[in-house]
Amino acid sequence: MEQDSFFQALERQLDYQFHDRELVQQALTHKSYSNEQVVEPCAHNERLEFLGDAVLELAVSQWVFSHYPDIPEGGLTRIRSEVVSEKGLLPVARRLDLGSGLRLGRGEEKSGGRSKPSLLTDALEALLGAVFCDGGYVAACRTVERLFAETIEQMSLSQYGTDHKTRLQERLQAHFSQLPQYELVQVSGPDHQRIYRMEVRFNEELLGSGEGSSKKLAEQRAAAAAMNHPLLNEENEVTQK
Repeated sequence: MEQDSFFQALERQLDYQFHDRELVQQALTHKSYSNEQVVEPCAHNERLEFLGDAVLELAVSQWVFSHYPDIPEGGLTRIRSEVVSEKGLLPVARRLDLGSGLRLGRGEEKSGGRSKPSLLTDALEALLGAVFCDGGYVAACRTVERLFAETIEQMSLSQYGTDHKTRLQERLQAHFSQLPQYELVQVSGPDHQRIYRMEVRFNEELLGSGEGSSKKLAEQRAAAAAMNHPLLNEENEVTQK
Protein backbone atom coordinates (compact mmCIF):
# COMPACT_ATOMS: atom_id res chain seq x y z
CA MET A 1 0.00 0.00 0.00
CA GLU A 2 1.42 3.39 -0.95
CA GLN A 3 2.17 5.72 1.93
CA ASP A 4 -0.40 8.38 1.02
CA SER A 5 -3.13 5.76 0.59
CA PHE A 6 -2.23 4.19 3.92
CA PHE A 7 -2.31 7.55 5.71
CA GLN A 8 -5.69 8.39 4.20
CA ALA A 9 -7.15 5.03 5.22
CA LEU A 10 -5.73 5.43 8.72
CA GLU A 11 -7.20 8.92 9.12
CA ARG A 12 -10.62 7.62 8.05
CA GLN A 13 -10.50 4.89 10.67
CA LEU A 14 -9.36 7.31 13.36
CA ASP A 15 -11.85 9.95 12.18
CA TYR A 16 -9.02 12.43 12.62
CA GLN A 17 -7.09 14.37 9.99
CA PHE A 18 -3.51 15.22 10.87
CA HIS A 19 -2.16 18.69 10.28
CA ASP A 20 1.40 17.31 10.41
CA ARG A 21 1.73 13.92 8.78
CA GLU A 22 5.39 13.78 9.77
CA LEU A 23 4.07 12.86 13.22
CA VAL A 24 2.27 9.84 11.76
CA GLN A 25 5.41 8.77 9.96
CA GLN A 26 7.44 9.09 13.13
CA ALA A 27 4.85 7.09 15.07
CA LEU A 28 5.23 4.24 12.58
CA THR A 29 9.05 4.33 12.44
CA HIS A 30 10.81 1.63 14.44
CA LYS A 31 14.22 2.29 15.97
CA SER A 32 15.77 -0.35 13.70
CA TYR A 33 14.80 1.68 10.62
CA SER A 34 16.06 4.95 12.11
CA ASN A 35 19.43 3.41 12.97
CA GLU A 36 20.00 2.42 9.34
CA GLN A 37 19.47 5.94 7.95
CA VAL A 38 23.03 7.22 7.89
CA VAL A 39 22.64 9.85 5.14
CA GLU A 40 19.26 11.21 6.23
CA PRO A 41 18.67 10.43 9.93
CA CYS A 42 15.03 10.27 11.03
CA ALA A 43 13.25 10.15 14.37
CA HIS A 44 11.80 6.87 15.62
CA ASN A 45 8.66 6.33 17.67
CA GLU A 46 9.94 5.66 21.19
CA ARG A 47 9.35 9.21 22.51
CA LEU A 48 5.85 9.34 21.00
CA GLU A 49 5.16 5.92 22.48
CA PHE A 50 6.11 7.23 25.93
CA LEU A 51 3.70 10.12 25.54
CA GLY A 52 0.93 8.05 24.00
CA ASP A 53 1.05 5.54 26.84
CA ALA A 54 0.36 8.32 29.35
CA VAL A 55 -2.38 9.87 27.19
CA LEU A 56 -4.10 6.49 26.77
CA GLU A 57 -4.08 5.76 30.51
CA LEU A 58 -5.52 9.18 31.37
CA ALA A 59 -8.16 9.11 28.61
CA VAL A 60 -9.34 5.62 29.57
CA SER A 61 -9.34 6.56 33.25
CA GLN A 62 -11.48 9.61 32.55
CA TRP A 63 -13.88 7.59 30.38
CA VAL A 64 -14.51 4.79 32.87
CA PHE A 65 -14.74 7.23 35.80
CA SER A 66 -17.40 9.28 34.00
CA HIS A 67 -19.43 6.42 32.53
CA TYR A 68 -19.43 3.86 35.35
CA PRO A 69 -20.30 5.55 38.65
CA ASP A 70 -21.36 2.19 40.15
CA ILE A 71 -18.04 0.41 39.61
CA PRO A 72 -15.63 0.75 42.56
CA GLU A 73 -12.05 1.97 42.22
CA GLY A 74 -10.61 -1.53 42.04
CA GLY A 75 -12.91 -2.45 39.18
CA LEU A 76 -12.08 0.70 37.26
CA THR A 77 -8.38 -0.06 37.69
CA ARG A 78 -8.83 -3.60 36.35
CA ILE A 79 -10.75 -2.38 33.29
CA ARG A 80 -8.09 0.21 32.54
CA SER A 81 -5.29 -2.31 33.00
CA GLU A 82 -6.88 -4.70 30.51
CA VAL A 83 -7.51 -1.99 27.93
CA VAL A 84 -3.97 -0.59 28.00
CA SER A 85 -2.26 -3.99 28.11
CA GLU A 86 -0.70 -5.55 25.02
CA LYS A 87 -3.63 -7.96 24.87
CA GLY A 88 -6.08 -5.04 24.83
CA LEU A 89 -4.13 -2.94 22.34
CA LEU A 90 -3.26 -5.63 19.81
CA PRO A 91 -6.74 -6.13 18.26
CA VAL A 92 -7.01 -2.36 17.73
CA ALA A 93 -3.56 -2.15 16.14
CA ARG A 94 -4.44 -5.00 13.80
CA ARG A 95 -7.80 -3.48 12.94
CA LEU A 96 -5.98 -0.29 11.93
CA ASP A 97 -3.55 -2.42 9.88
CA LEU A 98 -0.59 -0.66 11.44
CA GLY A 99 1.73 -3.47 10.35
CA SER A 100 1.37 -2.33 6.74
CA GLY A 101 2.58 1.15 7.60
CA LEU A 102 5.54 0.30 9.82
CA ARG A 103 9.00 1.41 8.75
CA LEU A 104 11.39 -1.33 9.85
CA GLY A 105 15.06 -2.07 9.58
CA ARG A 106 16.17 -4.99 7.45
CA GLY A 107 16.58 -7.31 10.42
CA GLU A 108 13.13 -6.62 11.84
CA GLU A 109 11.61 -6.94 8.37
CA LYS A 110 13.16 -10.38 7.86
CA SER A 111 12.11 -11.57 11.32
CA GLY A 112 8.44 -10.76 10.75
CA GLY A 113 8.36 -7.46 12.59
CA ARG A 114 5.17 -6.32 10.86
CA SER A 115 3.19 -8.90 12.79
CA LYS A 116 5.02 -8.74 16.15
CA PRO A 117 2.55 -7.80 18.92
CA SER A 118 5.10 -5.62 20.73
CA LEU A 119 5.90 -3.55 17.63
CA LEU A 120 2.24 -3.14 16.70
CA THR A 121 1.13 -2.05 20.17
CA ASP A 122 4.10 0.29 20.54
CA ALA A 123 3.14 1.89 17.23
CA LEU A 124 -0.46 2.30 18.39
CA GLU A 125 0.64 4.09 21.55
CA ALA A 126 2.97 6.26 19.48
CA LEU A 127 0.09 7.07 17.13
CA LEU A 128 -2.01 8.27 20.08
CA GLY A 129 0.94 10.39 21.14
CA ALA A 130 1.03 11.83 17.62
CA VAL A 131 -2.68 12.72 17.79
CA PHE A 132 -2.05 14.45 21.12
CA CYS A 133 0.86 16.45 19.71
CA ASP A 134 -1.06 17.33 16.57
CA GLY A 135 -4.52 18.12 17.97
CA GLY A 136 -4.31 18.26 21.76
CA TYR A 137 -5.88 16.29 24.58
CA VAL A 138 -9.49 16.62 23.43
CA ALA A 139 -8.64 15.17 20.01
CA ALA A 140 -6.69 12.36 21.67
CA CYS A 141 -9.63 11.56 23.97
CA ARG A 142 -12.01 11.40 21.01
CA THR A 143 -9.65 9.03 19.23
CA VAL A 144 -9.34 6.81 22.30
CA GLU A 145 -13.12 6.77 22.65
CA ARG A 146 -13.56 5.81 19.01
CA LEU A 147 -11.02 3.01 19.22
CA PHE A 148 -11.75 1.58 22.68
CA ALA A 149 -15.27 2.52 23.85
CA GLU A 150 -16.92 -0.67 22.66
CA THR A 151 -14.20 -2.83 24.24
CA ILE A 152 -14.63 -0.99 27.54
CA GLU A 153 -18.42 -1.39 27.38
CA GLN A 154 -18.07 -5.12 26.79
CA MET A 155 -15.63 -5.50 29.69
CA SER A 156 -17.86 -3.60 32.08
CA LEU A 157 -20.88 -5.64 31.02
CA SER A 158 -19.23 -9.05 31.29
CA GLN A 159 -17.29 -8.40 34.51
CA TYR A 160 -19.38 -5.95 36.50
CA GLY A 161 -22.92 -6.38 35.26
CA THR A 162 -23.36 -2.82 34.04
CA ASP A 163 -26.19 -3.90 31.76
CA HIS A 164 -28.17 -0.69 31.42
CA LYS A 165 -30.86 -2.31 29.26
CA THR A 166 -31.63 -4.89 31.94
CA ARG A 167 -31.67 -2.24 34.68
CA LEU A 168 -34.05 -0.07 32.67
CA GLN A 169 -36.32 -3.00 31.87
CA GLU A 170 -36.45 -4.10 35.50
CA ARG A 171 -37.23 -0.58 36.69
CA LEU A 172 -40.08 -0.08 34.22
CA GLN A 173 -41.53 -3.52 34.85
CA ALA A 174 -41.46 -2.95 38.60
CA HIS A 175 -43.32 0.36 38.39
CA PHE A 176 -45.46 -0.03 35.28
CA SER A 177 -45.40 -3.72 34.27
CA GLN A 178 -44.40 -2.69 30.75
CA LEU A 179 -41.27 -2.85 28.61
CA PRO A 180 -39.39 -0.04 26.84
CA GLN A 181 -39.23 0.16 23.05
CA TYR A 182 -35.99 0.72 21.14
CA GLU A 183 -35.88 2.32 17.71
CA LEU A 184 -33.03 2.80 15.25
CA VAL A 185 -33.30 6.44 14.17
CA GLN A 186 -30.05 7.09 12.29
CA VAL A 187 -27.15 5.30 10.61
CA SER A 188 -24.14 7.39 9.61
CA GLY A 189 -20.51 6.97 8.63
CA PRO A 190 -18.80 4.91 5.91
CA ASP A 191 -19.51 1.21 5.43
CA HIS A 192 -16.45 0.13 7.42
CA GLN A 193 -17.24 2.44 10.35
CA ARG A 194 -20.98 2.74 10.83
CA ILE A 195 -22.38 4.80 13.70
CA TYR A 196 -25.86 3.79 14.91
CA ARG A 197 -28.21 6.05 16.86
CA MET A 198 -30.94 4.44 18.95
CA GLU A 199 -33.80 5.94 20.95
CA VAL A 200 -35.63 4.26 23.80
CA ARG A 201 -39.25 5.18 24.52
CA PHE A 202 -41.93 4.29 27.03
CA ASN A 203 -45.58 4.93 26.22
CA GLU A 204 -44.32 6.99 23.25
CA GLU A 205 -42.29 9.24 25.57
CA LEU A 206 -38.60 9.61 24.71
CA LEU A 207 -36.50 8.48 27.67
CA GLY A 208 -33.03 8.64 26.14
CA SER A 209 -30.86 8.19 23.08
CA GLY A 210 -27.36 6.89 22.38
CA GLU A 211 -24.84 6.25 19.63
CA GLY A 212 -22.39 3.43 19.07
CA SER A 213 -20.48 1.39 16.55
CA SER A 214 -23.08 -1.37 16.87
CA LYS A 215 -26.82 -1.39 17.51
CA LYS A 216 -26.31 -3.20 20.82
CA LEU A 217 -23.84 -0.61 22.04
CA ALA A 218 -26.15 2.23 20.97
CA GLU A 219 -29.04 0.57 22.85
CA GLN A 220 -26.92 0.27 26.00
CA ARG A 221 -26.04 3.95 25.84
CA ALA A 222 -29.64 4.94 25.20
CA ALA A 223 -30.71 2.90 28.22
CA ALA A 224 -27.99 4.50 30.35
CA ALA A 225 -29.24 7.94 29.33
CA ALA A 226 -32.82 6.89 30.11
CA MET A 227 -31.89 6.07 33.70
CA ASN A 228 -31.56 9.83 34.30
CA HIS A 229 -35.08 10.59 33.06
CA PRO A 230 -37.43 12.01 35.74
CA LEU A 231 -39.77 9.07 35.18
CA LEU A 232 -37.08 6.77 36.58
CA ASN A 233 -35.67 9.03 39.26
CA GLU A 234 -35.68 7.02 42.44
CA GLU A 235 -36.11 10.20 44.47
CA ASN A 236 -39.48 10.87 42.84
CA GLU A 237 -42.59 9.09 43.98
CA VAL A 238 -43.63 6.88 41.09
CA THR A 239 -47.28 5.91 40.86
CA GLN A 240 -48.95 3.31 38.72
CA LYS A 241 -50.30 4.81 35.53
